[in-house]
Amino acid sequence: MIRSLFFVLFVVFAAQQEVAAQSSPARQLAHLIAADSAFQQAEFYEPVFPSMKQGDFIRRKAFYQDLLRQMDELPVNALSEQDRINYEMLRFVLEDRVAEIENDAYLVPLNAEGGWYTDFILAATRVRKNPESLERYLKRLDAFYDYALQQIALMQKGLQKGRTAPRAILEGRENVVDRCLVTRPEESPFYKPFLDLPPSIPSEKQDSLRMAAKEVIATRVTPAYLAFAKFWKEQYIPGAAKSIGITDQPGGRKYYEQRIHYFTTLDMSPEEVYQIGQEEVARIRKEMEAIIKEVGFEGSFREFLDFLRNDPQFYCTTPEQLLKEASFIAKKIDGKLPAYFGKLPRNSYGVSPVPDLLAPTYTGGRYSPGSLANGRAGQYWVNTYNLPARPLYVLPSLTLHEAVPGHHLQISLAQEMEGVPQFRRRTYLSAFGEGWALYGEWLGEEMGIYTTPYERFGKLTYEMWRACRLVVDPGMHAMGWTRQQAIDFMANNTALSLHECTTEIDRYIGWPGQAVSYKIGELKIRELRQLAEKELGDHFDIRDFHDLVLENGSVPLFTLERIVKQWIAAQKER
Repeated sequence: MIRSLFFVLFVVFAAQQEVAAQSSPARQLAHLIAADSAFQQAEFYEPVFPSMKQGDFIRRKAFYQDLLRQMDELPVNALSEQDRINYEMLRFVLEDRVAEIENDAYLVPLNAEGGWYTDFILAATRVRKNPESLERYLKRLDAFYDYALQQIALMQKGLQKGRTAPRAILEGRENVVDRCLVTRPEESPFYKPFLDLPPSIPSEKQDSLRMAAKEVIATRVTPAYLAFAKFWKEQYIPGAAKSIGITDQPGGRKYYEQRIHYFTTLDMSPEEVYQIGQEEVARIRKEMEAIIKEVGFEGSFREFLDFLRNDPQFYCTTPEQLLKEASFIAKKIDGKLPAYFGKLPRNSYGVSPVPDLLAPTYTGGRYSPGSLANGRAGQYWVNTYNLPARPLYVLPSLTLHEAVPGHHLQISLAQEMEGVPQFRRRTYLSAFGEGWALYGEWLGEEMGIYTTPYERFGKLTYEMWRACRLVVDPGMHAMGWTRQQAIDFMANNTALSLHECTTEIDRYIGWPGQAVSYKIGELKIRELRQLAEKELGDHFDIRDFHDLVLENGSVPLFTLERIVKQWIAAQKER
Protein backbone atom coordinates (compact mmCIF):
# COMPACT_ATOMS: atom_id res chain seq x y z
CA MET A 1 0.00 0.00 0.00
CA ILE A 2 2.82 2.39 0.85
CA ARG A 3 4.48 1.77 -2.51
CA SER A 4 1.24 2.51 -4.33
CA LEU A 5 0.86 5.71 -2.31
CA PHE A 6 4.42 6.61 -3.24
CA PHE A 7 3.61 6.12 -6.93
CA VAL A 8 0.54 8.38 -6.63
CA LEU A 9 2.59 10.98 -4.80
CA PHE A 10 5.28 10.82 -7.45
CA VAL A 11 2.74 11.38 -10.24
CA VAL A 12 1.17 14.28 -8.32
CA PHE A 13 4.58 15.69 -7.56
CA ALA A 14 5.62 15.56 -11.24
CA ALA A 15 2.40 17.28 -12.28
CA GLN A 16 2.90 19.95 -9.64
CA GLN A 17 6.41 20.65 -10.87
CA GLU A 18 5.19 21.11 -14.44
CA VAL A 19 2.74 23.76 -13.21
CA ALA A 20 5.17 25.22 -10.69
CA ALA A 21 7.89 25.72 -13.29
CA GLN A 22 5.77 28.46 -14.85
CA SER A 23 4.71 30.12 -11.55
CA SER A 24 6.27 32.49 -9.05
CA PRO A 25 9.13 31.40 -6.75
CA ALA A 26 6.74 31.54 -3.79
CA ARG A 27 4.30 29.17 -5.50
CA GLN A 28 7.11 26.87 -6.56
CA LEU A 29 8.30 26.66 -2.96
CA ALA A 30 4.74 26.05 -1.76
CA HIS A 31 4.47 23.12 -4.19
CA LEU A 32 7.71 21.63 -2.87
CA ILE A 33 6.56 21.99 0.73
CA ALA A 34 3.21 20.41 -0.14
CA ALA A 35 4.92 17.51 -1.89
CA ASP A 36 7.16 16.86 1.11
CA SER A 37 4.23 17.12 3.54
CA ALA A 38 2.18 14.65 1.50
CA PHE A 39 5.13 12.28 1.38
CA GLN A 40 5.70 12.50 5.15
CA GLN A 41 2.00 11.96 5.80
CA ALA A 42 1.88 8.86 3.61
CA GLU A 43 5.14 7.42 4.93
CA PHE A 44 5.03 8.19 8.63
CA TYR A 45 1.67 9.48 9.84
CA GLU A 46 -1.05 7.50 8.04
CA PRO A 47 0.36 3.99 8.64
CA VAL A 48 0.07 2.72 12.20
CA PHE A 49 3.83 2.12 11.84
CA PRO A 50 6.13 3.29 9.06
CA SER A 51 7.76 0.63 6.94
CA MET A 52 11.36 0.20 8.11
CA LYS A 53 12.86 -2.02 5.43
CA GLN A 54 16.23 -0.97 4.09
CA GLY A 55 14.79 -0.36 0.63
CA ASP A 56 12.35 2.16 2.13
CA PHE A 57 15.23 4.35 3.27
CA ILE A 58 16.90 4.26 -0.14
CA ARG A 59 13.60 5.21 -1.76
CA ARG A 60 13.07 8.06 0.70
CA LYS A 61 16.57 9.40 0.08
CA ALA A 62 15.88 9.57 -3.66
CA PHE A 63 12.70 11.54 -3.03
CA TYR A 64 14.49 14.02 -0.72
CA GLN A 65 17.32 14.47 -3.21
CA ASP A 66 14.81 15.22 -5.95
CA LEU A 67 13.25 17.92 -3.78
CA LEU A 68 16.68 19.42 -3.13
CA ARG A 69 17.40 19.55 -6.87
CA GLN A 70 14.16 21.46 -7.36
CA MET A 71 15.11 23.87 -4.56
CA ASP A 72 18.47 24.55 -6.24
CA GLU A 73 16.58 26.21 -9.10
CA LEU A 74 14.63 28.64 -6.88
CA PRO A 75 15.77 32.30 -6.76
CA VAL A 76 16.00 32.66 -2.97
CA ASN A 77 16.41 36.44 -3.05
CA ALA A 78 13.00 36.75 -4.71
CA LEU A 79 11.23 35.17 -1.72
CA SER A 80 9.48 37.05 1.08
CA GLU A 81 10.96 36.85 4.57
CA GLN A 82 8.54 34.13 5.70
CA ASP A 83 9.09 32.15 2.51
CA ARG A 84 12.82 32.46 2.97
CA ILE A 85 12.46 30.98 6.47
CA ASN A 86 10.36 28.19 4.94
CA TYR A 87 13.06 27.63 2.33
CA GLU A 88 15.95 27.56 4.79
CA MET A 89 14.09 25.28 7.18
CA LEU A 90 13.03 22.80 4.50
CA ARG A 91 16.46 22.71 2.92
CA PHE A 92 18.19 22.17 6.26
CA VAL A 93 15.81 19.33 7.19
CA LEU A 94 16.05 17.64 3.76
CA GLU A 95 19.84 17.78 3.74
CA ASP A 96 19.92 16.16 7.17
CA ARG A 97 17.50 13.40 6.13
CA VAL A 98 19.74 12.55 3.19
CA ALA A 99 22.89 12.64 5.33
CA GLU A 100 21.35 10.36 7.98
CA ILE A 101 20.51 7.74 5.36
CA GLU A 102 23.87 8.05 3.59
CA ASN A 103 25.63 7.53 6.93
CA ASP A 104 23.56 4.44 7.81
CA ALA A 105 22.11 6.06 10.95
CA TYR A 106 18.89 4.08 10.48
CA LEU A 107 20.85 0.91 11.21
CA VAL A 108 21.26 2.10 14.82
CA PRO A 109 17.67 2.81 15.96
CA LEU A 110 18.49 3.07 19.68
CA ASN A 111 20.58 4.95 22.21
CA ALA A 112 21.32 4.93 25.96
CA GLU A 113 17.73 5.86 26.80
CA GLY A 114 16.08 3.31 24.54
CA GLY A 115 14.71 3.63 21.04
CA TRP A 116 11.81 2.23 19.04
CA TYR A 117 11.06 -0.37 21.73
CA THR A 118 10.79 2.23 24.53
CA ASP A 119 9.03 4.78 22.31
CA PHE A 120 6.15 2.32 21.96
CA ILE A 121 5.97 1.87 25.73
CA LEU A 122 5.71 5.64 26.14
CA ALA A 123 3.09 5.81 23.41
CA ALA A 124 0.90 3.49 25.50
CA THR A 125 0.82 6.13 28.26
CA ARG A 126 -0.65 8.72 25.87
CA VAL A 127 -3.61 6.74 24.53
CA ARG A 128 -6.88 8.61 24.98
CA LYS A 129 -9.64 6.54 26.54
CA ASN A 130 -12.32 6.78 23.87
CA PRO A 131 -13.40 4.03 21.44
CA GLU A 132 -11.75 5.59 18.39
CA SER A 133 -8.34 6.01 20.03
CA LEU A 134 -8.47 2.58 21.63
CA GLU A 135 -9.40 0.93 18.32
CA ARG A 136 -6.45 2.59 16.58
CA TYR A 137 -4.24 1.55 19.47
CA LEU A 138 -5.36 -2.05 18.99
CA LYS A 139 -4.29 -1.81 15.34
CA ARG A 140 -0.88 -0.57 16.45
CA LEU A 141 -0.58 -3.43 18.92
CA ASP A 142 -1.41 -5.88 16.15
CA ALA A 143 1.12 -4.34 13.74
CA PHE A 144 3.93 -4.10 16.28
CA TYR A 145 5.27 -7.61 15.72
CA ASP A 146 6.08 -6.99 12.05
CA TYR A 147 7.47 -3.54 12.89
CA ALA A 148 9.75 -5.04 15.56
CA LEU A 149 11.06 -7.67 13.17
CA GLN A 150 11.89 -4.94 10.64
CA GLN A 151 13.82 -3.01 13.29
CA ILE A 152 15.68 -6.15 14.35
CA ALA A 153 16.60 -6.80 10.69
CA LEU A 154 18.06 -3.29 10.44
CA MET A 155 20.09 -3.85 13.60
CA GLN A 156 21.36 -7.16 12.20
CA LYS A 157 22.46 -5.32 9.06
CA GLY A 158 24.20 -2.81 11.33
CA LEU A 159 26.10 -5.62 13.01
CA GLN A 160 27.31 -6.83 9.61
CA LYS A 161 28.49 -3.33 8.61
CA GLY A 162 30.05 -2.45 11.96
CA ARG A 163 27.42 0.26 12.67
CA THR A 164 26.03 -0.36 16.15
CA ALA A 165 25.43 1.35 19.44
CA PRO A 166 28.48 0.93 21.71
CA ARG A 167 28.34 -2.02 24.09
CA ALA A 168 29.01 0.28 27.06
CA ILE A 169 25.51 1.79 26.85
CA LEU A 170 23.68 -1.49 26.20
CA GLU A 171 24.68 -3.76 29.06
CA GLY A 172 22.45 -3.55 32.12
CA ARG A 173 19.49 -2.06 30.28
CA GLU A 174 17.66 -5.34 29.69
CA ASN A 175 15.23 -4.48 32.48
CA VAL A 176 13.19 -2.20 30.19
CA VAL A 177 12.55 -5.06 27.79
CA ASP A 178 12.05 -7.60 30.59
CA ARG A 179 9.10 -5.60 31.93
CA CYS A 180 7.28 -6.38 28.68
CA LEU A 181 7.85 -10.15 28.90
CA VAL A 182 4.68 -11.13 30.74
CA THR A 183 2.80 -14.39 31.00
CA ARG A 184 -0.54 -12.67 31.60
CA PRO A 185 -1.55 -9.87 29.21
CA GLU A 186 -3.12 -7.93 32.08
CA GLU A 187 0.37 -7.45 33.56
CA SER A 188 1.74 -5.85 30.40
CA PRO A 189 2.35 -2.07 30.32
CA PHE A 190 0.46 -2.12 27.02
CA TYR A 191 -2.75 -3.18 28.76
CA LYS A 192 -2.91 -0.07 30.98
CA PRO A 193 -4.99 2.03 28.55
CA PHE A 194 -7.81 -0.52 28.96
CA LEU A 195 -7.96 -0.14 32.74
CA ASP A 196 -10.45 2.24 34.38
CA LEU A 197 -12.34 2.98 31.18
CA PRO A 198 -14.87 5.82 31.47
CA PRO A 199 -18.57 4.99 31.95
CA SER A 200 -19.31 6.77 28.68
CA ILE A 201 -18.11 3.58 26.96
CA PRO A 202 -20.84 0.88 27.26
CA SER A 203 -19.85 -2.12 29.34
CA GLU A 204 -20.24 -4.48 26.36
CA LYS A 205 -17.83 -2.33 24.37
CA GLN A 206 -15.40 -2.25 27.28
CA ASP A 207 -15.45 -6.03 27.47
CA SER A 208 -14.80 -6.44 23.74
CA LEU A 209 -11.94 -3.92 23.82
CA ARG A 210 -10.28 -5.67 26.74
CA MET A 211 -10.72 -9.10 25.19
CA ALA A 212 -9.16 -7.89 21.95
CA ALA A 213 -6.31 -6.26 23.88
CA LYS A 214 -5.50 -9.45 25.78
CA GLU A 215 -5.49 -11.44 22.57
CA VAL A 216 -3.23 -9.09 20.61
CA ILE A 217 -0.80 -8.54 23.51
CA ALA A 218 -0.46 -12.30 23.98
CA THR A 219 -0.04 -13.15 20.30
CA ARG A 220 1.71 -10.11 18.80
CA VAL A 221 3.26 -7.75 21.37
CA THR A 222 4.80 -10.11 23.94
CA PRO A 223 6.26 -12.37 21.19
CA ALA A 224 7.81 -9.27 19.58
CA TYR A 225 9.57 -8.33 22.81
CA LEU A 226 10.62 -11.95 23.35
CA ALA A 227 12.22 -11.99 19.91
CA PHE A 228 13.92 -8.67 20.56
CA ALA A 229 15.17 -9.74 24.02
CA LYS A 230 16.69 -12.91 22.53
CA PHE A 231 18.37 -10.95 19.72
CA TRP A 232 19.48 -8.21 22.14
CA LYS A 233 21.17 -10.59 24.59
CA GLU A 234 22.49 -13.28 22.25
CA GLN A 235 23.57 -11.29 19.19
CA TYR A 236 23.47 -7.51 19.52
CA ILE A 237 25.29 -6.90 22.81
CA PRO A 238 28.03 -9.49 22.09
CA GLY A 239 28.56 -8.05 18.60
CA ALA A 240 28.23 -4.36 19.49
CA ALA A 241 31.10 -1.90 19.13
CA LYS A 242 33.61 -2.04 21.95
CA SER A 243 34.79 1.52 21.33
CA ILE A 244 32.58 4.37 22.56
CA GLY A 245 33.67 6.82 19.84
CA ILE A 246 31.61 7.09 16.65
CA THR A 247 34.75 7.96 14.67
CA ASP A 248 36.02 4.40 15.29
CA GLN A 249 33.14 3.03 13.21
CA PRO A 250 33.14 2.95 9.37
CA GLY A 251 32.68 6.49 8.05
CA GLY A 252 32.46 7.73 11.62
CA ARG A 253 34.52 10.91 11.29
CA LYS A 254 32.42 12.17 8.37
CA TYR A 255 29.24 11.28 10.23
CA TYR A 256 30.34 13.02 13.44
CA GLU A 257 31.22 16.20 11.54
CA GLN A 258 27.76 16.09 9.97
CA ARG A 259 26.16 15.62 13.39
CA ILE A 260 28.04 18.64 14.74
CA HIS A 261 26.74 20.67 11.79
CA TYR A 262 23.18 19.46 12.27
CA PHE A 263 23.04 19.92 16.03
CA THR A 264 24.66 23.37 16.03
CA THR A 265 23.19 24.45 12.63
CA LEU A 266 26.59 26.11 12.14
CA ASP A 267 29.81 25.22 10.32
CA MET A 268 32.02 24.12 13.22
CA SER A 269 34.64 21.40 13.54
CA PRO A 270 34.81 19.07 16.55
CA GLU A 271 38.07 20.79 17.50
CA GLU A 272 36.41 24.23 17.50
CA VAL A 273 33.62 22.94 19.73
CA TYR A 274 36.19 21.42 22.09
CA GLN A 275 38.11 24.72 22.36
CA ILE A 276 34.97 26.76 23.11
CA GLY A 277 34.11 24.21 25.78
CA GLN A 278 37.49 24.53 27.49
CA GLU A 279 37.15 28.33 27.54
CA GLU A 280 33.63 28.19 28.99
CA VAL A 281 34.68 25.64 31.63
CA ALA A 282 37.48 27.98 32.80
CA ARG A 283 35.18 31.02 32.92
CA ILE A 284 32.39 29.28 34.83
CA ARG A 285 34.86 27.70 37.25
CA LYS A 286 35.94 31.17 38.41
CA GLU A 287 32.31 32.14 39.10
CA MET A 288 31.74 28.94 41.04
CA GLU A 289 34.81 29.52 43.18
CA ALA A 290 33.56 33.04 43.98
CA ILE A 291 30.35 31.55 45.42
CA ILE A 292 32.31 29.03 47.48
CA LYS A 293 34.18 31.98 48.97
CA GLU A 294 30.90 33.87 49.49
CA VAL A 295 29.36 31.09 51.64
CA GLY A 296 32.53 30.83 53.70
CA PHE A 297 33.28 27.19 52.93
CA GLU A 298 36.74 26.17 54.08
CA GLY A 299 38.05 23.45 51.82
CA SER A 300 38.89 22.64 48.22
CA PHE A 301 36.57 22.81 45.22
CA ARG A 302 36.31 19.02 45.24
CA GLU A 303 35.43 19.03 48.95
CA PHE A 304 32.69 21.58 48.32
CA LEU A 305 31.21 19.33 45.63
CA ASP A 306 31.31 16.40 48.07
CA PHE A 307 29.53 18.59 50.63
CA LEU A 308 26.78 19.42 48.13
CA ARG A 309 26.40 15.78 47.09
CA ASN A 310 26.13 14.44 50.62
CA ASP A 311 24.56 17.02 52.93
CA PRO A 312 20.92 16.03 53.70
CA GLN A 313 19.74 19.67 53.64
CA PHE A 314 19.93 19.59 49.84
CA TYR A 315 17.76 16.50 49.29
CA CYS A 316 14.14 15.43 49.64
CA THR A 317 13.11 12.30 51.46
CA THR A 318 9.97 11.47 49.45
CA PRO A 319 9.01 11.71 45.76
CA GLU A 320 6.00 13.84 46.71
CA GLN A 321 8.24 16.40 48.41
CA LEU A 322 10.43 16.72 45.32
CA LEU A 323 7.39 17.13 43.05
CA LYS A 324 5.97 19.80 45.36
CA GLU A 325 9.25 21.71 45.36
CA ALA A 326 9.33 21.61 41.56
CA SER A 327 5.70 22.71 41.36
CA PHE A 328 6.30 25.66 43.67
CA ILE A 329 9.23 26.89 41.60
CA ALA A 330 7.22 26.45 38.40
CA LYS A 331 4.37 28.60 39.70
CA LYS A 332 6.80 31.25 40.92
CA ILE A 333 8.21 31.49 37.40
CA ASP A 334 4.71 31.58 35.89
CA GLY A 335 3.99 34.73 37.88
CA LYS A 336 6.96 36.55 36.37
CA LEU A 337 6.49 35.62 32.70
CA PRO A 338 4.33 38.62 31.62
CA ALA A 339 7.17 40.99 32.50
CA TYR A 340 9.44 39.23 30.02
CA PHE A 341 7.11 38.00 27.26
CA GLY A 342 4.37 39.76 25.34
CA LYS A 343 2.93 36.51 24.01
CA LEU A 344 2.37 33.37 26.08
CA PRO A 345 1.05 29.98 24.88
CA ARG A 346 -2.58 28.95 25.36
CA ASN A 347 -1.73 25.41 26.45
CA SER A 348 -0.83 24.72 30.07
CA TYR A 349 1.58 22.24 31.64
CA GLY A 350 1.73 19.98 34.66
CA VAL A 351 4.45 18.56 36.90
CA SER A 352 4.70 14.77 37.05
CA PRO A 353 7.29 12.04 37.72
CA VAL A 354 9.36 10.34 35.04
CA PRO A 355 7.57 7.03 34.24
CA ASP A 356 8.83 4.23 36.52
CA LEU A 357 9.85 2.07 33.58
CA LEU A 358 12.35 4.67 32.35
CA ALA A 359 13.43 6.39 35.56
CA PRO A 360 16.49 4.28 36.57
CA THR A 361 18.54 5.27 33.51
CA TYR A 362 16.81 8.59 32.77
CA THR A 363 18.03 12.15 33.28
CA GLY A 364 16.92 14.37 36.17
CA GLY A 365 14.02 15.84 34.22
CA ARG A 366 12.49 16.18 30.79
CA TYR A 367 9.69 17.99 28.99
CA SER A 368 6.95 15.93 27.33
CA PRO A 369 5.07 18.11 24.81
CA GLY A 370 1.33 18.56 25.05
CA SER A 371 -1.25 19.12 22.35
CA LEU A 372 -4.21 21.49 22.46
CA ALA A 373 -5.76 19.62 19.54
CA ASN A 374 -5.67 16.35 21.50
CA GLY A 375 -6.61 17.87 24.85
CA ARG A 376 -3.24 17.11 26.43
CA ALA A 377 -1.24 19.53 28.55
CA GLY A 378 2.54 19.57 28.42
CA GLN A 379 4.31 17.71 31.20
CA TYR A 380 7.39 18.75 33.12
CA TRP A 381 8.79 15.39 34.18
CA VAL A 382 10.85 15.26 37.37
CA ASN A 383 12.86 12.11 38.08
CA THR A 384 11.92 10.88 41.57
CA TYR A 385 13.99 7.70 41.31
CA ASN A 386 17.08 7.59 43.56
CA LEU A 387 16.31 10.75 45.56
CA PRO A 388 19.88 11.09 46.91
CA ALA A 389 20.86 11.86 43.31
CA ARG A 390 18.29 14.70 42.90
CA PRO A 391 19.66 17.82 44.65
CA LEU A 392 17.34 20.72 45.36
CA TYR A 393 19.93 23.36 44.49
CA VAL A 394 19.65 22.52 40.76
CA LEU A 395 15.84 22.37 40.77
CA PRO A 396 15.31 26.05 39.81
CA SER A 397 17.58 25.60 36.77
CA LEU A 398 15.88 22.33 35.82
CA THR A 399 12.45 23.97 36.03
CA LEU A 400 13.47 27.04 34.03
CA HIS A 401 14.87 24.72 31.34
CA GLU A 402 12.22 22.02 31.04
CA ALA A 403 9.06 24.01 31.85
CA VAL A 404 9.07 27.81 31.54
CA PRO A 405 10.45 29.90 30.03
CA GLY A 406 12.22 26.92 28.45
CA HIS A 407 10.76 24.01 26.55
CA HIS A 408 7.06 24.34 27.37
CA LEU A 409 6.95 28.01 26.39
CA GLN A 410 8.99 27.60 23.21
CA ILE A 411 7.44 24.36 21.95
CA SER A 412 3.86 25.37 22.75
CA LEU A 413 4.23 28.71 20.97
CA ALA A 414 5.66 26.86 17.97
CA GLN A 415 2.68 24.49 17.95
CA GLU A 416 0.32 27.47 18.01
CA MET A 417 1.91 29.37 15.10
CA GLU A 418 -0.54 30.38 12.39
CA GLY A 419 -0.02 30.93 8.68
CA VAL A 420 3.03 28.66 8.43
CA PRO A 421 3.42 25.18 6.89
CA GLN A 422 2.73 22.27 9.21
CA PHE A 423 6.33 21.06 9.07
CA ARG A 424 7.42 24.33 10.71
CA ARG A 425 5.21 23.56 13.72
CA ARG A 426 6.54 20.00 13.97
CA THR A 427 10.25 20.61 13.44
CA TYR A 428 12.50 20.84 16.48
CA LEU A 429 16.10 21.92 16.00
CA SER A 430 18.21 21.21 19.03
CA ALA A 431 20.51 24.23 18.72
CA PHE A 432 17.49 26.51 18.89
CA GLY A 433 15.27 24.59 21.32
CA GLU A 434 17.96 23.51 23.75
CA GLY A 435 19.83 26.77 23.32
CA TRP A 436 16.65 28.65 24.23
CA ALA A 437 16.04 26.43 27.27
CA LEU A 438 19.59 27.04 28.52
CA TYR A 439 19.10 30.77 27.88
CA GLY A 440 15.99 30.40 30.06
CA GLU A 441 18.21 29.16 32.91
CA TRP A 442 20.44 32.21 32.45
CA LEU A 443 17.39 34.49 32.32
CA GLY A 444 16.23 33.05 35.64
CA GLU A 445 18.84 35.15 37.45
CA GLU A 446 17.43 38.31 35.91
CA MET A 447 13.92 37.14 36.87
CA GLY A 448 14.96 36.65 40.51
CA ILE A 449 14.34 32.88 40.60
CA TYR A 450 17.61 31.94 42.32
CA THR A 451 17.20 32.91 45.98
CA THR A 452 20.27 31.40 47.71
CA PRO A 453 23.99 31.14 46.92
CA TYR A 454 23.50 27.39 46.63
CA GLU A 455 20.81 27.81 43.98
CA ARG A 456 23.09 30.22 42.11
CA PHE A 457 25.82 27.58 42.37
CA GLY A 458 23.27 25.08 41.05
CA LYS A 459 22.64 27.41 38.12
CA LEU A 460 26.38 27.55 37.47
CA THR A 461 26.75 23.78 37.83
CA TYR A 462 24.04 23.32 35.18
CA GLU A 463 25.80 25.83 32.94
CA MET A 464 29.11 24.07 33.63
CA TRP A 465 27.41 20.78 32.78
CA ARG A 466 26.56 22.12 29.31
CA ALA A 467 30.04 23.60 28.89
CA CYS A 468 31.56 20.23 29.82
CA ARG A 469 29.50 18.67 27.06
CA LEU A 470 31.44 20.73 24.52
CA VAL A 471 34.57 19.04 25.85
CA VAL A 472 33.51 15.44 26.53
CA ASP A 473 31.37 14.91 23.41
CA PRO A 474 34.15 15.60 20.89
CA GLY A 475 36.58 14.17 23.45
CA MET A 476 34.90 10.75 23.28
CA HIS A 477 33.79 10.77 19.66
CA ALA A 478 36.80 12.38 17.97
CA MET A 479 39.75 12.51 20.38
CA GLY A 480 39.98 9.08 21.94
CA TRP A 481 38.64 9.83 25.42
CA THR A 482 37.48 6.86 27.49
CA ARG A 483 34.08 6.65 29.14
CA GLN A 484 35.64 6.91 32.60
CA GLN A 485 37.73 9.89 31.56
CA ALA A 486 34.55 11.70 30.48
CA ILE A 487 32.69 10.76 33.68
CA ASP A 488 35.59 12.02 35.80
CA PHE A 489 35.76 15.31 33.88
CA MET A 490 32.05 15.87 34.46
CA ALA A 491 32.21 14.86 38.13
CA ASN A 492 35.25 17.05 38.85
CA ASN A 493 33.73 20.19 37.34
CA THR A 494 30.04 20.03 38.29
CA ALA A 495 27.98 19.35 41.41
CA LEU A 496 25.89 16.77 39.56
CA SER A 497 25.54 13.50 41.43
CA LEU A 498 27.83 10.68 40.30
CA HIS A 499 24.74 8.76 39.18
CA GLU A 500 23.69 11.64 36.94
CA CYS A 501 27.22 12.13 35.61
CA THR A 502 27.21 8.48 34.51
CA THR A 503 23.76 8.54 32.89
CA GLU A 504 24.65 11.76 31.08
CA ILE A 505 27.92 10.45 29.66
CA ASP A 506 26.11 7.33 28.45
CA ARG A 507 23.56 9.55 26.73
CA TYR A 508 26.31 11.40 24.85
CA ILE A 509 27.92 8.11 23.83
CA GLY A 510 24.70 6.94 22.22
CA TRP A 511 23.73 10.28 20.66
CA PRO A 512 26.83 11.77 18.98
CA GLY A 513 26.82 15.54 18.66
CA GLN A 514 23.47 16.31 20.30
CA ALA A 515 25.01 17.35 23.60
CA VAL A 516 26.93 20.27 22.07
CA SER A 517 23.77 21.99 20.81
CA TYR A 518 22.77 23.44 24.21
CA LYS A 519 25.71 25.70 24.94
CA ILE A 520 26.32 26.70 21.32
CA GLY A 521 22.66 27.72 20.99
CA GLU A 522 22.62 29.63 24.28
CA LEU A 523 25.81 31.51 23.41
CA LYS A 524 24.32 32.58 20.07
CA ILE A 525 21.05 33.82 21.63
CA ARG A 526 22.93 35.74 24.32
CA GLU A 527 25.24 37.19 21.65
CA LEU A 528 22.22 38.40 19.64
CA ARG A 529 20.58 39.91 22.74
CA GLN A 530 23.81 41.72 23.61
CA LEU A 531 23.99 43.07 20.05
CA ALA A 532 20.37 44.29 20.21
CA GLU A 533 20.93 45.98 23.58
CA LYS A 534 24.06 47.71 22.29
CA GLU A 535 22.48 48.89 19.04
CA LEU A 536 19.10 49.97 20.45
CA GLY A 537 20.16 51.32 23.84
CA ASP A 538 17.19 52.72 25.79
CA HIS A 539 14.85 51.62 23.00
CA PHE A 540 15.59 47.93 23.61
CA ASP A 541 12.48 46.11 24.91
CA ILE A 542 13.09 42.69 26.44
CA ARG A 543 9.53 41.50 25.74
CA ASP A 544 9.79 42.46 22.07
CA PHE A 545 13.14 40.71 21.77
CA HIS A 546 11.90 37.48 23.33
CA ASP A 547 8.74 37.49 21.22
CA LEU A 548 10.88 38.01 18.11
CA VAL A 549 13.16 35.07 18.95
CA LEU A 550 10.21 32.74 19.52
CA GLU A 551 7.70 33.88 16.91
CA ASN A 552 9.04 31.74 14.06
CA GLY A 553 9.35 28.48 15.96
CA SER A 554 12.48 26.38 15.90
CA VAL A 555 14.86 27.80 13.26
CA PRO A 556 18.55 27.34 12.42
CA LEU A 557 20.84 29.75 14.26
CA PHE A 558 21.95 31.33 10.98
CA THR A 559 18.30 32.10 10.24
CA LEU A 560 17.74 33.51 13.72
CA GLU A 561 20.78 35.76 13.38
CA ARG A 562 19.49 37.20 10.11
CA ILE A 563 16.01 37.78 11.63
CA VAL A 564 17.40 39.59 14.68
CA LYS A 565 19.75 41.79 12.67
CA GLN A 566 16.92 42.78 10.31
CA TRP A 567 14.76 43.62 13.32
CA ILE A 568 17.51 45.75 14.84
CA ALA A 569 17.87 47.68 11.59
CA ALA A 570 14.10 48.23 11.37
CA GLN A 571 13.96 49.40 15.00
CA LYS A 572 16.77 51.88 14.38
CA GLU A 573 14.99 53.30 11.33
CA ARG A 574 12.06 54.20 13.55
